[in-house]
This record gives sequence, C-alpha cells and structure tokens, in this order.
Amino acid sequence: KREVWRVKLSLAKIRKAARELLTLEEKDPRRLFEGNALLRRLVRYGILEEDQMKLDFVLNLKAEDFFERRLQTQVFKLGLAKSVHHARVMIRHRHVRVRKQMVNIPSLMVRLDSQKHIDFSVNSPFGGGRPGRNKRKSNAAKGSG
Repeated sequence: KREVWRVKLSLAKIRKAARELLTLEEKDPRRLFEGNALLRRLVRYGILEEDQMKLDFVLNLKAEDFFERRLQTQVFKLGLAKSVHHARVMIRHRHVRVRKQMVNIPSLMVRLDSQKHIDFSVNSPFGGGRPGRNKRKSNAAKGSG
C-alpha cells in the first residue's frame, strides 16, 4: 500500500508541474526549460516514449507506467524470477545487480540504459557464486556417503 501511495504522490507532483507549465505561454522560457527537463527525465526512465515529448502526454500517465519501471517488475519480465513476489525476495536477498552494483531495493526505478545490465550478482548461487546452504549440505552427504 505504501509503495502505491508513494508512486501516486510522485505522479501527482509530476502532473501538477505539467499542468502548471501548460498554463504558461508556448514561448515562455520557464515552460521551455522546465518542460524539457521534465520530459527528458520521464523518457530517460522509460515512463514516456521518445515520440511522446509533449506535456499533454504527461497528463495521461498512470501509476502503472511507473510500476512497470521498478526493478522488481523488470527482474520478473527478464525471466530471472518466476513471479513478481519471487523477484522481490531475490532482490532483498542480494541476488540481483544492476551493472556492477549489487542492489537490494525492489522499488528502484530502472533507467532505460541500465535495463540491459540487470543480472544476478557475482556472489549469488544463481550467478555462479558459492552454492547455497542446502546444496553444500547435499554435496557433503554425497561425498561422505
């Protein structure tokens, strides 16, 4: 619930800024500067498409557009996890990295340029690190038995 409220609040702030900028004249320097900054930020995060670089499109945004860009959703969509719940657990258990950085925050907003660098962390059993507790136990049983 709290995450939904947080996303809705940020969406409300973005839409409010867009509404305020739309009331200004077309050639107003503040509208040009702040409007471009807002649109560039949304495109960089992949919330808006490249061809939707107008303030009118910002008003049509929904909370779902933001949820699609979360690390939790991206890990599931990439097939690293079986469900979004599994993805959340894997992220919290430090099995996921973005670029070289291990990340354990499921609500991280993934930028478009970072999206292709989501992978298992080096130390994770999934990413070729040391096997987990049960695997080591079963290997020891096989070796001694």
